[in-house]
Amino acid sequence: MVDWDRVDELRQNGESWSDIAADTKVGFHPDASAGDPGRALRALYHRQRSRRERQGPAPVPKKRVGKEAERRWTLVRVGYLLVTAIAVWFLLAYVAPSPIGLLVPALPWLGLVLAGVAFLLIYALWKTREPRWSSLYRSTVVVGVVLGLVFAGMVGLVGALVFGCPYLPPASTVGGVANATNWHGGSQLPAWQENGKPVVYFFGAVWCPYCSASSWAIWKALTEYGTVTGAHTAYSYGSPEPYPQTPEMVLANAQVASSNVVLQVGEYDGPSDGIAPTTSNCVQLAYVTSYSGGSIPFLVVGGKYVHGGTTLINPAQLQSYEGTGAKTVMGSLINETGAPWHLMADQTFWIMAMIAKCAGLSASSLPGSWNTATKTAVSNDLAQL
Repeated sequence: MVDWDRVDELRQNGESWSDIAADTKVGFHPDASAGDPGRALRALYHRQRSRRERQGPAPVPKKRVGKEAERRWTLVRVGYLLVTAIAVWFLLAYVAPSPIGLLVPALPWLGLVLAGVAFLLIYALWKTREPRWSSLYRSTVVVGVVLGLVFAGMVGLVGALVFGCPYLPPASTVGGVANATNWHGGSQLPAWQENGKPVVYFFGAVWCPYCSASSWAIWKALTEYGTVTGAHTAYSYGSPEPYPQTPEMVLANAQVASSNVVLQVGEYDGPSDGIAPTTSNCVQLAYVTSYSGGSIPFLVVGGKYVHGGTTLINPAQLQSYEGTGAKTVMGSLINETGAPWHLMADQTFWIMAMIAKCAGLSASSLPGSWNTATKTAVSNDLAQL
């Protein structure tokens, strides 16, 4: 077969037809009857060119994107995949901080990871010379969406089915409770019960003066619904914590014998300052992660009402009882008279009203052992829930 490209190259170099016909790379082998090889090659060349002209120009082959090209994982493609998958995971973890956001919370961790991979994608798009958006990248985005949904769904299913984590809406969607300072919740939150009774959950530490001051209102509210055992008086730690030696009621080992409420406590009561408390089940972890704001004390009543991000009671108002006044504070709350009681009464009544609401009690079915003033105050709060 004649190499016509070679023929064209030799002609452009000025070679004669005889020399071209004699070139071994041309591959021309004339018949013996053809006569002069140069003349025979020239005649064949013109016939070949005439045929090509009649047929028109040969189509330019399209660049093929085979399986190997589709399998290439460029930095741009990796960026599209990661940004899409993590964005889907972030959105679902934000919408459902429990159970999807328990493994890695949407804020701040997934948000930081998403920002990092977004920067990676922007850098890759800036550096590439290839098209920034193609069918290959569109399919990669679809794969990223599927991966994000699958992974977030798996996390949610494991949390909900295996560990019993509840669905909790994002904190930004949980409204406040009218007239109840720094309380949030209501019908949008699920009930948290044990043996059919609402759970009061306290998350704090004995070294924390804010937890110490708040423990009194929790303890007092619980005593109005049953018998509290395992609690004892103590004082918060000294420096470097503010309000050193704030009197407290330690609830770490407390239990409540009641037909209306159950107590769960996650309180660090060890000797070291600054040690964070821990949770013991997925429901506790879900509420702490979703609504505590990363601070203590944190209180949940019946799953429906949460108090986090600030203290229930200001320890600055207990400074005159620091170090030696725990018994005085306890006596004031038991008798419902004196300065400590007036400091604690408002939050105590709200906790009692929230327990009643979660237990299904009405104003007429509140415990008969309560005095008239307490029953009136709790009834008023209950009417606002």
